[in-house]
This record gives sequence, C-alpha cells and structure tokens, in this order.
Amino acid sequence: MTTQPTMTQVSGEIIIEGNTRAGKPFRPSDWVDRMCSTYATFGEDRKLRYSPYLKPKVVNGVRCLAVDLKLKTVNPEGYAQLMHFADENQLNVLDAEGNSIAVPH
Repeated sequence: MTTQPTMTQVSGEIIIEGNTRAGKPFRPSDWVDRMCSTYATFGEDRKLRYSPYLKPKVVNGVRCLAVDLKLKTVNPEGYAQLMHFADENQLNVLDAEGNSIAVPH
C-alpha cells in the first residue's frame, strides 16, 4: 500500500511564521533577516550569500522564514537549531498549505 505524499513533502518547505502561537507578532521584527544572516557565507567575491535553504517570505502580511527541508540533510544541526528557536519562542510552524504543524525535529 502506498501513501500519497503530503504537501510539505511535495514542496519540501515549511514556514516559520512571525507570529507566536498566542497570535502576537514576534519581536525583534528583523528576526527573519537575522536568521538568514546567521546561515549566510561569503563568496569568493567577498559578497554575502544567503543560504539557499532559508528565504524571507511574507505570508498573509506576516514576515516569515521559509525553510527548505533539504537543510535537515545538509545541515542537521542548523535545522535542529531553527526548530528549537521556533519552539522556544512559540512560533507557528506551517506546512505548504498554511496549516499549523507540530515543530518537526
């Protein structure tokens, strides 16, 4: 028996929303930029290159962080740190359809 892949598996992305589970905006407001900077590296041209696995995104007017699930394979420790951050700060984690999901570990 085969199972249909979930939307998260198809898209390979989860969203960490800039709202807490209590519905309040997360502060500091530039947290998405800070997270992207944490995973950035400098290229040979000495310019900052953001990780291809993290992208700032706006969903329904809320700043969010899109996390490519490939990060879990490429950088398991980094992925675990992001999920810990989301859990510790009680941030909503959404699947590709915008449904809240438990923080994956």
